[in-house]
Amino acid sequence: MNYKQTALIIDDEKRITFELKEFFEINDYETFRAHSVKEGIELLKQHHIDILIQDIKLPDGSGLDILKMVKTNFPNTDVVMISGHGDMDTVIEAMRKGATDYLKKPFTHNDILIALERINNAKESKRKLNILSEQKAFITDKIIEQYQSNIVTNSPKSKVILEQIIRLSKFDNINILLSGETGTGKEVLANLIHNMSERKDNLIVPVNCSAIPETMFESEFFGYEKGAFTGAEISKKGFFQMADKGTLFLDEIGDMPYSIQSKLLRAIELQQFYPLGSEKPVTVDVKIISATNRDLNEMIHESSFRSDLYHRLNGFTINIPPLRERVEDIEQLTYNFIKQFANSVKKEIPGIDDSVFKFLRQQRFDGNIRELKNIVEKAMIFCDSSVLTLSHFGFYTNSPDEDRKVTTLNLEENEISLITQALIKTQNNQSSAAKLLGISRHALIRRVEKYNLS
Repeated sequence: MNYKQTALIIDDEKRITFELKEFFEINDYETFRAHSVKEGIELLKQHHIDILIQDIKLPDGSGLDILKMVKTNFPNTDVVMISGHGDMDTVIEAMRKGATDYLKKPFTHNDILIALERINNAKESKRKLNILSEQKAFITDKIIEQYQSNIVTNSPKSKVILEQIIRLSKFDNINILLSGETGTGKEVLANLIHNMSERKDNLIVPVNCSAIPETMFESEFFGYEKGAFTGAEISKKGFFQMADKGTLFLDEIGDMPYSIQSKLLRAIELQQFYPLGSEKPVTVDVKIISATNRDLNEMIHESSFRSDLYHRLNGFTINIPPLRERVEDIEQLTYNFIKQFANSVKKEIPGIDDSVFKFLRQQRFDGNIRELKNIVEKAMIFCDSSVLTLSHFGFYTNSPDEDRKVTTLNLEENEISLITQALIKTQNNQSSAAKLLGISRHALIRRVEKYNLS
């Protein structure tokens, strides 16, 4: 005998509860109705409820009161809040307290179906993750070694991140949100997730959301047909179509203008869009990985980020800790950067004095892994011996005092010193010196003229 799912609708408007009851019964739910907090709680106690749809404002209390009771006593019941005009602050609070989704009045049957699809997809993903967790509750050293070249996992926190990535790579329909400070390696992790997934033979398309002007959003994301606008001399695929059967990596998603977030949400939800100048929809199969260094929950509260887009992107969040919270990774990262830099400039890989690691472990690294890579490469420019020592980091006096305060540097003096060293090493070959410094030849020439180093 097949199990029939149950739904409870709580709203003081009897018309709404009647219409919703009829809708759910057509979709094969056993359905109950209530018109107050008291009636709703009684029905929750009497029946197993799979999904609760309830209004925020009720005659004898708030839907938040029921939400709290449900999350405490019936944690497996999904709760969808019904909101009216001006209720968004309460909706945000409800989502933070465990509501699964919300419907904004007036809503359609299609809106309900989309909400149910989200709930069912999330349940299925959670079920699969739980099965995998039971089968393997930890990562073996062998698996860690397999991906050691892509992510350093000497610290416990990094091992947890790799464990999450390996588990999530098994599930193709889960969108992933990477959250962490600037420079923590979010793009590296996005590429790792893609390369470990079944989509690895197709493209991962990176998009810097902060760099897309509002006026160019549709043409960049959805593409356009020849003649769609002045200058459109050929048809062009957008990011979504380029990422078909692969992954779309939305970097700095928190910087996307609010006014275009709804268009992105629709394309992600439907996996369908219209290129500019076309009347024919394009259907794609795209996994979304997004990244941010901002607090999206706070942005939702400030009405600068859509909560529905957040919940669509946030199938699973990986929180990436800053480098100062995983100092065990610094030594291996340093070795990796030295090897990469030495190979790129055909230089012998030096040994490393222990004092270097002690020094590096004491730094705050507000720029995280990116900052570590930067100073290691600059130290390599100064290194003429077979051993990299603390003296080669003389340009970097960002050592913390007892209060771990950052010392203000004379940036011009450091820049002059670096440029001079690079020019000496390359016998005044400006192209080679620019390559050592990681800047263009024209940028080097401007600095040479600025500091009168010719």
